[in-house]
Amino acid sequence: MEATWTTAIAVTVMILAMIWGWKVLNWLWLTPKKLEKRLREQGFKGSPYRILVGDTREIVKMLKQSQSKPMDVSDDDILQRFYCYVQQNTNKYGKNSFLWYGPKPRVTIADPELIKDVLNKIHDFPKPHSNPLLRLLASGIVSYEGEKWNRHRRIINPAFTSENIKIMMPAFLKSCTDMISKWEGMLSSDGSCEIDVWPFLQKLTSDVISRAAFGSSYEEGIRIFELQKEQAELTMKVLMNVYIPGWRFVPTKINRRMKEIDRDIKNSLKVMINNREKALKAGEATKNNDLLGILLESNHKEIQDHGNNKNIGMSLEDVIEECKLFYFAGEETTSTLLVWTMVLLSRYPDWQARAREEVLQVFGNQTPDFEGLSRLKIVTMIFYEVLRLYPPVIGLTRITHKDMKLGYLTLPAGVQLSLPTLLVHHDPEIWGENAKEFNPTRFSEGVLKATNGRVSFFPFGWGPRICIGQNFAIVEAKMALSLILQHFSFKLSPSYTHAPINMITLQPQYGAHIGLHKVQA
Repeated sequence: MEATWTTAIAVTVMILAMIWGWKVLNWLWLTPKKLEKRLREQGFKGSPYRILVGDTREIVKMLKQSQSKPMDVSDDDILQRFYCYVQQNTNKYGKNSFLWYGPKPRVTIADPELIKDVLNKIHDFPKPHSNPLLRLLASGIVSYEGEKWNRHRRIINPAFTSENIKIMMPAFLKSCTDMISKWEGMLSSDGSCEIDVWPFLQKLTSDVISRAAFGSSYEEGIRIFELQKEQAELTMKVLMNVYIPGWRFVPTKINRRMKEIDRDIKNSLKVMINNREKALKAGEATKNNDLLGILLESNHKEIQDHGNNKNIGMSLEDVIEECKLFYFAGEETTSTLLVWTMVLLSRYPDWQARAREEVLQVFGNQTPDFEGLSRLKIVTMIFYEVLRLYPPVIGLTRITHKDMKLGYLTLPAGVQLSLPTLLVHHDPEIWGENAKEFNPTRFSEGVLKATNGRVSFFPFGWGPRICIGQNFAIVEAKMALSLILQHFSFKLSPSYTHAPINMITLQPQYGAHIGLHKVQA
């Protein structure tokens, strides 16, 4: 009997080992080679597949080399810092080429018409499943598909209406005036000083999202932001390695710390959410008019309108993930927009002067208001041009789950699609010979006219999945820039080092050292 059990266990282990071995072989070799054959049959070209690593090693090597030294201060042609390998691959293999990111082939789609199709057909071209460790940073609506995405989008939408953004204006103003006061306190007797504005702008936008998202829990919100910031840095380290299934379970130092941070953030958010839920159930109205309160009220309405079952509304875990996303997206997008705007306006004092003249014409020295911010045409043009040259996210990725026809291309299931935002934004064939130059006048008649109706400008994505918080970010940025222009003129410091780097979002690697000078009222 014992021998029979021993034999059965041995046979079971052997079968499981064979199944596991077949899956590994399929993942590492058979599926990639099959996809490579299919792509080549469709006329695509690229380097032969190399087991596990693909082109990743060369991509990382070239990225490190291209980012090993700063750029010229006057140079906005940042493509070579981020798309050097893609451009090399295209030059070698032609427009219809592919790269290997580990065992996954990735096709670059830079034609605006094809990009439009991909971003419109969200069910045919969904987002790829990311490394589970990366989802510790933020998942929420940005990572969901199908009915769950529809449901979350419907529930979250009310938080970002113009009316609710208008209600949050005091939170914007408080955070911005606090930063302005700090800068004024740093001025020397001649009314000038030199500072690195980058950490101040990060603090500003984290303050705004903490106040706007959590209202009275602002201090706890700031603590969560600091944890999210550390999580983002660890996430970038993870992104530099080939994804190996199951690696997240290996207790490495990074893995342990990322999970520890995630637990801490979730526990803090859970306390805040539970307190709000109790207040709602007790019939107390939302007093803070913040994102969390509006989200919970919208969620309760969804449940009441459609019945109380597991497929209706958001769970506690869902709300936590959306709050984490509020933090990451809300802080990162606006801070990077503001820092690159200050860098570019420092280099182009004529545009800085035009923006200040407009702000003073609309507001004088009075506090900016929502209606006035909507009338700032020159400031809007400047923001669009900054977003074109320095988009917060330099590219989007989609995947095919089945064989798909995309324009003149036929793509097999399992292929990744790269939509290179930065590459398209800098394309001379789309934007003209001055595509690499700062020229806000190209947006003088709006985005539609500037792009000739094509999807060639998509700093916040495009189509049904366009960033839900883009208006929140733009209004916040307008408030901040208006107050800065009312109080200071600014120029680049000699110590400024121009070195854009991709840290999930596009950031200044060595900060943004800028000289401030008090504007006389």
